Amino acid sequence: MTLKVVVADDHEVVRSGLKSLFAGSEIEVVGEAGTGPEAVRVALAMRPDVVLLDVRMGDTDGLAALAQLRQARPEMPVLVLSTYDNPTYVARALALGASGYLLKGVGREELLEALRKSAAGDNAWTREELRRVTGALATPRLTDDVEVSLTKRESEVLRQMALGLTNKEIAQSLKISYETVKEHVQHVLRKIGVSDRTQAAVWAVRHGLV
Repeated sequence: MTLKVVVADDHEVVRSGLKSLFAGSEIEVVGEAGTGPEAVRVALAMRPDVVLLDVRMGDTDGLAALAQLRQARPEMPVLVLSTYDNPTYVARALALGASGYLLKGVGREELLEALRKSAAGDNAWTREELRRVTGALATPRLTDDVEVSLTKRESEVLRQMALGLTNKEIAQSLKISYETVKEHVQHVLRKIGVSDRTQAAVWAVRHGLV
């Protein structure tokens, strides 16, 4: 039986490579996208069995596309395929309902098996990835409805953290100094009651900041 997939990645060579990789299997690429918004449009139009989604596509955030797809079609599996071995991205993907998170160095058979599991509605998360973020997801403060008072700048920094940006990238994005970003990050972590950026990302997802 044919398994229909939409591939979303901002590099044409990656999309072409994946199509070549799927040759000889039951996987059929029925649509392609190079940006997050395009991924949402194509996936909703084509209704594939699985969406294979990159995390960062140029200036767009693939995980924002994941959130939109999960809201519009919660039954449509979305498998994340990324260059970034970033626990913040992994935590956000899990919190947003991705069926799995794979790195682009993954082998052909492992990728095919993850697509098959996703299409069947099964969990394609590896034990290693789940172990990395389980602690963050289980942090009690993440499920509390305690009101947290963040300044506008702290909220901006938290959102950038949740998007996976480094302190240097946040400084460049917000046009503030690196040292100022470090101070804001420390204040944010303390205020929301978490110990690291991964937990902060989960908190931000669950409170609608990203």
